[in-house]
Amino acid sequence: MAIDLVGFGRSDKPTRREDYSCQRHVDWVRAAIDALGIADVTLLAQDWGGLIGLRLVGEEPDRFASVVAANTFLPTGDREPGDAFRAWQRYSQETPRFHVGGIVKGGCVSDLPAGVVAAYDAPFPSEEFLAGARQFPLLVPTSPDDPASEPNRRAWAGLSAYARPFLCAFSDQDPVTRGADRVLVASIPGAAGQPHVTLAGGGHFLQEDVGAQLGAVVVEHVARATS
Repeated sequence: MAIDLVGFGRSDKPTRREDYSCQRHVDWVRAAIDALGIADVTLLAQDWGGLIGLRLVGEEPDRFASVVAANTFLPTGDREPGDAFRAWQRYSQETPRFHVGGIVKGGCVSDLPAGVVAAYDAPFPSEEFLAGARQFPLLVPTSPDDPASEPNRRAWAGLSAYARPFLCAFSDQDPVTRGADRVLVASIPGAAGQPHVTLAGGGHFLQEDVGAQLGAVVVEHVARATS
């Protein structure tokens, strides 16, 4: 199951940028999980799937049987996010045309087919639908006093005690999250002894570049975690 975050996909899209915050998204996803009665599941978290999902794992670890983290992290603003992220953050605010499909294509190593690019564009027919997409880059904690910094620090306290299977499956060509897997492996007990993998030929959106390989890694991980 994949949850469309509010502001994306087929979800509702509030048009005021102030309607979007890290806390609201965590609360919305938690409410969706509660409503669906989901428990004892494996979380596959990529990009914002980690900023939201890893918060939930840190806050409610017993809900998750295992985790696969793919090109993601749970930042607190206590570390410099890096030049690649800073450049993306500036671009997201300054570009007059926020071409979602083109942005996803630019974050891939492979050349996405036109139909796939169009599918990413489809939920955003005009600028008024893009409030969430433009606001999300500003929600990532980049300073210690960011609104999400302290809640994320508290979640890290939970992650630092998470002993269930935790696997990192990062790509080899993502300048935004490069090296974050080493921090996760060193910080989370459940990562010890896991067959962490670096998937060759993947950019930031590794689900597009190396989706079949990532899928196989997840299937094997779940089989090990439940055996």
